[in-house]
Amino acid sequence: MTITPLMPVYPRCGVRPVRGEGVYLYGEDGTQYLDFAAGIAVNALGHGHPALTKAIADQAATLMHVSNLYGSPQGEALAQRLVDLTFADTVFFTNSGAEAVECAIKTARRYHHANGNPERHTLITFKNAFHGRTLGAISATDQAKMRDGFEPLLPGFAYAQFNDLEGALALIDANTAGFLVEPIQGEGGLATATPEFLQGLRKACDEHGLLLVLDEVQAGYGRTGKFFAHEHYGIVPDVMAVAKGIGGGFPLGACLATEEAAKGMVIGTHGSTYGGNPLAMAAGQAVLDVIQGEGFLDHVTTMGDRLRASLEQMIPNHDHLFQEVRGKGLMLGLKLKTDSRRFVAFLRDEHQLLTVSAGDNVVRVLPPLVIDESHVAEFTQKLSDAARVYVPASDD
Repeated sequence: MTITPLMPVYPRCGVRPVRGEGVYLYGEDGTQYLDFAAGIAVNALGHGHPALTKAIADQAATLMHVSNLYGSPQGEALAQRLVDLTFADTVFFTNSGAEAVECAIKTARRYHHANGNPERHTLITFKNAFHGRTLGAISATDQAKMRDGFEPLLPGFAYAQFNDLEGALALIDANTAGFLVEPIQGEGGLATATPEFLQGLRKACDEHGLLLVLDEVQAGYGRTGKFFAHEHYGIVPDVMAVAKGIGGGFPLGACLATEEAAKGMVIGTHGSTYGGNPLAMAAGQAVLDVIQGEGFLDHVTTMGDRLRASLEQMIPNHDHLFQEVRGKGLMLGLKLKTDSRRFVAFLRDEHQLLTVSAGDNVVRVLPPLVIDESHVAEFTQKLSDAARVYVPASDD
């Protein structure tokens, strides 16, 4: 047998974490890493946060899972809090971001079906988007690297250029159900929506009876300094997919919707065995307690500003390597003039600094939201030290 016990779909690196504490990870050989990847924006409270670990332990000892055949006081409580804090009137809990996106796609299609317009099934999505790895989610992106070999894909998607409002509006026809868009494209290279673009999509939805579906799996839950990134734009969606930070490391996602948008999601139209079980809800409550605590989002904004300023100050010292800073809050990207994946590996292997590569040769900087100024200084120093000695590949 030559295949590995873990299906070999990841190009796993040599870092093998066995323990985490705050903003640091520790490998099985004892090496300490400064974690500015945070499980790809998942570990919002860092590693081993006492409130989160206690909530999970207490709930695990009480009741972990019963299925959605029964009433869910735990799910009702967390859903009510999210409804009170957002545009939404109703919530469906999932196990992942991709499942949240799938639920959002189904909600949008079912809305038009319930209105007697089943032909309105096409969502306009955007090039270089990433919505997950399920068949529906990869159908919603135009990226060949995720689609090749998995055809036939799900029909019902059209693709426009991100931030091209006119191009997106030109795709609206009798089959259009709405738009599916990330306010900030994470995997796509930290491209950030312009106010004109998102506000224009919202206006078009209102004028044409379409649904605005946001994918805030990566940008949401305090990552940009607002509870959700769309708050920066003065708009609200009709449907929104959420995950990553919502569970602080526990597998959890959610699809949020207005009452109108969810009108077609009635008994029998959707489901999940594990979704919203008591253990997940305990994790979700603990994370929400912290993120909604006094001053927390202001702290994210302050640390994001400090981090951005440090990066922008550093760029001229290494302008052969760095080009610009992108993103909002603690969802930042450092655009490189060379291969970002190779540089991310160099940071990791030679300087014990964990970041994440993204499209367009961008290094994603996604620290836990609980970082302080000392961590910003440590990150900047490690990054600067690495940049000083890094030699790009000859073919870059």
